[in-house]
Amino acid sequence: MKKSLVFTYGLLIVLTLVTALISNADLFSDDIILLILFFSSIKFLLVAFQFMELKKANPFWKYSLSLVLGVLVLVIFLMK
Repeated sequence: MKKSLVFTYGLLIVLTLVTALISNADLFSDDIILLILFFSSIKFLLVAFQFMELKKANPFWKYSLSLVLGVLVLVIFLMK
């Protein structure tokens, strides 16, 4: 098995655990929401580029996915 896949999988587990710990904290503010959105975005990009082979795709798809993710995060944060 590729080391990069194992590393990515481990990083996804760590980010999930950190997100779960942060979300269970009594202190809940806009900064916490932004941090959770940031970690979720990183996890989404890791899965898309590593496991869905997006890193080998046309640059149009890479930029489009990143742009849509950025707009989605911005809309979610602004709707709060």
